[in-house]
This record gives sequence, structure tokens and C-alpha cells, in this order.
Amino acid sequence: MIWSNFDQILRTLSEADVRFLVVGGLAAVLNGVPIHTLDVDVVHSRDADNIARILPVLADLDAIFRIQPERRLRPAASHLASSGHLNLMTRYGPLDMLGTIGRGLSYEDLLPHTVELEVADGVVVKVLDLPTLIALKEELGDDKDRAMLPILRRTLEETRGRDSSPGTA
Repeated sequence: MIWSNFDQILRTLSEADVRFLVVGGLAAVLNGVPIHTLDVDVVHSRDADNIARILPVLADLDAIFRIQPERRLRPAASHLASSGHLNLMTRYGPLDMLGTIGRGLSYEDLLPHTVELEVADGVVVKVLDLPTLIALKEELGDDKDRAMLPILRRTLEETRGRDSSPGTA
């Protein structure tokens, strides 16, 4: 099993001013869901300036495509500009760069549904909020996603219960 050193991946992206938001299992974990995840999934802005910032970051992370790793194929600007998914391996673990998720939702579409969270010392990133993550998994989830839904929903209920209890602002 390959575990991701997610904080190093997110720090590297953040320090380069890459516009991205965390989705998938790591978004669930960062929202307080008690699960484990092995990779970092991010949706990135596909505008040319952002792609120009991403490419040197991926080079610094020694990112290659996970399919046929022996060939050491590296992503190009055209890959990042597409709506598809890039399944990469970095020196810190697996990183999936997603042009869109769900039914074609882009970075710009998802941005209003994020929260900013500190994921490591001084590293604040945008993370897909739990209600939106649940909605996406309900709409398009595979068997693994559907199996996680009860845990996601329960965490959301508990979070909402804490937020509405007496003494909270």
C-alpha cells in the first residue's frame, strides 16, 4: 500500500499559488469523517496562468502517470487543460489532478462549496464541504462511494449538532 504524505503535496501546490481545491477521500477526512484515504484528489483551475504554475510544481514533485510508471511519462499543459483525471505518482505519494468531477463540475463551479482549512502548519487550502461531497457521491458514486455514504451523513449530522448546540456561535 502506498500512503500519501498529503501535507507535503498540498504545501507544494499552495506555496506556488496554484488554484485548487481538495475533493474525494481527503476532503472527507479534513471535514472530520473518520476514514482513511491513500491519495490526494484535487480539482484545479484550468486557466492558462494556473496551468503554468502547476507544471513546475509537478516537476518538483517528480510527478509521473501511475499507468506504466516504468515509462516515467510526465503530464503536459494539454493534459491539465482537459476536463479529465490525471492519476499521478509523486515522491510524496499518489496525486489525482482532476479537471472536473461529477457531471462536469469545474473548479469555478465548486469554489462556492468549499471551506478553508489549515491542513499543516501555515498551509491553508480550500476543501470541498461535506454536504457537496455527499451530494456528489449520491449522484455518481460507485460501490465504494455508496458504502461510505452512511459515515459521511453521520459525520454531517454530528457536525451540525455541535454547531447548533447551546454556547456555540
